[in-house]
Amino acid sequence: MKSFIPFVFVFLVFSSCKKPLEDEIATYQTYFEQSEGKETATYEQTIAFYIKLAKEFPEVNIQTIGETDSGYPLHMVTFNPDGDFNLENVRKDKAIILINNGIHPGESDGIDATMLLYRDLVTEQLKSPKNTILVTIPVYNVGGALNRNSTTRVNQNGPLEYGFRGNALNYDLNRDFIKMDTKNMKTFAEIFHLVQPDVFVDNHVSNGADYQYTLTHLFTQHNKMGGELGEYLNESFMPQIEKALADKNWDITPYVNVFNKPPELGFSQFMDHPRYSTGYTTLWNTLGLMVETHMLKPYKKRVEGTYELMESVLALVENEFENIKKLRANTFAEDMERDSYYFNWQIDTTRTTTMDFKGYEATLTKSEVTGLPRLKYHTDRPFTKEIEYQNFFYPKDTVTIPEAYLVRRGEQRVLKRLEANDIAYYPLEKDTLLRVEAYQILDFDTRKQPYEGHYPHFNTQIEKSTLEISFSEGDILVPTRQQGIRYLLETLEPQAEDSFFNWNFFDTALQQKENFSPYVFEDIALEMLRKDSLLRNEFLLKKEAETDFAESWYAQLDWIHKNSKYLESAYLRYPVYRIAKNSEAAALVTMD
Repeated sequence: MKSFIPFVFVFLVFSSCKKPLEDEIATYQTYFEQSEGKETATYEQTIAFYIKLAKEFPEVNIQTIGETDSGYPLHMVTFNPDGDFNLENVRKDKAIILINNGIHPGESDGIDATMLLYRDLVTEQLKSPKNTILVTIPVYNVGGALNRNSTTRVNQNGPLEYGFRGNALNYDLNRDFIKMDTKNMKTFAEIFHLVQPDVFVDNHVSNGADYQYTLTHLFTQHNKMGGELGEYLNESFMPQIEKALADKNWDITPYVNVFNKPPELGFSQFMDHPRYSTGYTTLWNTLGLMVETHMLKPYKKRVEGTYELMESVLALVENEFENIKKLRANTFAEDMERDSYYFNWQIDTTRTTTMDFKGYEATLTKSEVTGLPRLKYHTDRPFTKEIEYQNFFYPKDTVTIPEAYLVRRGEQRVLKRLEANDIAYYPLEKDTLLRVEAYQILDFDTRKQPYEGHYPHFNTQIEKSTLEISFSEGDILVPTRQQGIRYLLETLEPQAEDSFFNWNFFDTALQQKENFSPYVFEDIALEMLRKDSLLRNEFLLKKEAETDFAESWYAQLDWIHKNSKYLESAYLRYPVYRIAKNSEAAALVTMD
C-alpha cells in the first residue's frame, strides 16, 4: 500500500556528509522564490526540498513518522549544526524549537518561510545557533495540502493556489489536540513527546479586521500558563520578540481578536484552550506562539514577515536557552507539589493594557448588496491610536488535585489518548473496594449544531461525594505526580473546558438504562411516601411550587424513582474516580 508515495520511503532518514560549494547555493531556491513570491510549494515540492537538503547537508535530518488521514506520513525535519539527531542527547545541553506548518494549508506562509529559514542556515546566510536546534513539521495537514484550489480563501491576498482548511476527513486540526479524532493528531503527539520542545511556533494567517500590520502574534495566555514561566513569557519573551522585529522594521501586534467591528474600540487576548495547538503544548510547559500574518497583505510580504519572526525567536532562544530550560524545569517541579489547579479562564475586566495600535479609519456605510449598514476600512486613512487591550484572565473554577484517578479498564478511548501522550498508569492487581471521590453530573448544556464531529457539552456542573466503590482487577490507576499532570486535570476533570466529558467521551453515563412501569411503581411509590416523611414533604412542596410538575403524573413518579434506591448508580455518575491525597487509598499509588 506504499506504492502511491513514490518520493517517500516508509522510514526516511537522510543526513549528508558533504557540503556544497558556494557557487552551488543558488540551486537551493524554493518554489516560492522561483514564482517571485506569488505561489506556495505543493506538498510534494516541500518534501522533495527537505530531502535534497538532508542529502547534501549533514546538519539536516528528515524522518517519516506515523500516519495521517490522507494515507501519507508526517515528516519531521531537524536542523542541528552538530549533526547529532539523538534528541534525548541533544536536549541535555540545548534548547529545542518545534515549528508546525500547514495545520491550515490555505495559510501556507510558514511552509515557505521555514524552507527559506532552513536553507539560509545550512548555506550560512544566517549564523548557525550553538545552543538551539530546530525541528519542523513541514506540512501537518497533508490531506488539506493535497486538496488545492484558488477560491476557498475568499478574503486572502495570495498565493495563487493553496490547500484547504479541513484535513482528509474534513476535521479542523487546530481543534483536535485534546479529542484526538484524527491520525494526524496521534502522530503529532508522537512527535511532540519525542521532541519535548522548549518553544513551539505554529504558523497561521489571520482573518478579521483590517489594519497596518503584516504580523500579529498569539502567545499562550500568560495567566493560564502561570508562575514564573508565565511571567517570563509576558514580561520578557514576548516584549523581546516585539522589539527585535521593530528593530528590523517589522512591527507586530497581538492577534486582533475582533469580528466585524473596528479594533480601535479595544479587544481581548485570544484564549488558547487545550483544543488548540499552543493550548495543548502549554500543558507540558512549552512556551507557545501562534504567528498570524494578515490575510490582506501581499503573499510575498507575509512569508518574509513569518521568516523574520522565526529568525527572531531563534535568536532569542539561542541567547536565553539556559534560563528557558531552567524556568521549565522549575515549573515541572512546582507542578508536582501543587494542591490546587485553576481552569475555565475568563477575561479580567478590572485590568487592561494600553498600547499604540496602527489601524485604518473605519466607517459604517450603506451596503449596496443588503441595503443595511456595512463596515468599511479606508486604507488611505492610516492612524496610530492608543487602545485598550484585555490580556489578563482569571480562573472561574478551582479543583483540588487528587493523588490519582481511577479509570475503568473498558474506557479504551480514554486510555489510548493517555498512552499517546506518554501518561504513566498501571492496572489494579486485584478486585478492590476503595473509598474514593466520585462526581455526579448535575447539569450541562449541549451544542445544538455539530462541531468538529461532536455535539460538545459546556457549562458542566458537578457535585463531589466520597463513596466506597468496587473496582476490578485490571482497572487503571493514573497517578497525577508526573509531567502530564496538567493534561490529566484538563481532560479528566469533567467541568474543564476541553475535558473528555465535554467532548462526549462519557455520554453513555447520561442515559438512564433501567426504568419503571407506572402501573407497578405506583404501589411502590405510595409505600415510599408513607414510610419516608422527608421524601413525602419534599414531594408535596414540589407539587405546590411547580404547576407543570403537579399536572404530570409521569413527572411525579419519575421524581420519586430518581430519589429512590431503585435508580441505577451509573446514571449521571461520572465514570472516572479520584483518590484524594493522604487518603487510605493513596497508599496504592506508586510511580515505580
